Amino acid sequence: MPELPEVETVVRGLRASVLGRRITGVRFGKTDFIENPAALEERLPGQRIAEIERYGKFISIRLDPARDADPPFYLAIHLGMTGQIVARHAEEDVAPHTHAFLALDDGREIRYTDPRRFGRIRLLSGPLAGALREPLGLDPLAMSEAEFRAALHPRRARIKALLLDQLVLRGMGNIYTDESLWRARIHPQRLGARLSDQELRRLYRAIQKVLHAAIEGHGSSISDYRDAYGLPGNFQHSHRVYQREGKPCARCRSKIRRTIVAGRSSFFCPRCQAKPRGKRKKASGAR
Repeated sequence: MPELPEVETVVRGLRASVLGRRITGVRFGKTDFIENPAALEERLPGQRIAEIERYGKFISIRLDPARDADPPFYLAIHLGMTGQIVARHAEEDVAPHTHAFLALDDGREIRYTDPRRFGRIRLLSGPLAGALREPLGLDPLAMSEAEFRAALHPRRARIKALLLDQLVLRGMGNIYTDESLWRARIHPQRLGARLSDQELRRLYRAIQKVLHAAIEGHGSSISDYRDAYGLPGNFQHSHRVYQREGKPCARCRSKIRRTIVAGRSSFFCPRCQAKPRGKRKKASGAR
């Protein structure tokens, strides 16, 4: 599933490519992943793309109406597992599984392609964060170290589970959680409440460095992900632990291992990321 760096890369590409353009027409293929497609066909033509932002893993497109008297509204898009958004000239070949076409006033189209159709598209009125009706957590790129510490330190859940919890940090996913924990030398099964201030500081800085580096590398193309120009990302070549089971750690040369945390595969170095110790049992007959 595209995570924060992939969605941020798509948003920046769309912002550079279609910001300010006006939508002139809408057509759909399959619509089972679109909330109220008839409303989109009715309301989108004539709207100007005024702003494109990321909210967690959502793409938010603010649309300003042709008439000043009408209030703006938002097109919210979630890429699901295999969703792709690109801007193409109308005469260019259409990729298989392309289900949404937004015609623009310059002869191009915004095309949404999704083989598995686990993504979501819907219109929202009012500010996006409130209209989504989903109380998401801190944005990892905008949070302070103090906010990060306050969100994690009281929690007794596994740190891997906490970082994946969208109510704690919006936008984090399996790839960048594993990469950040490796950089911070923290085992994915450690409890958030048992991390020291120094470990939390390392983890905060690791998350920032990993996410910014991934965005600079245009995200990770593990399978279907492509940016707004249809190009794959490059950051998968910089992964240190994710999907590298059995390969040598880039730091100590120990073999990377895989375990399951919060129902997800978690990759880690057994030497660099020490496993949490269980409580010692009292000796039999001890008083």
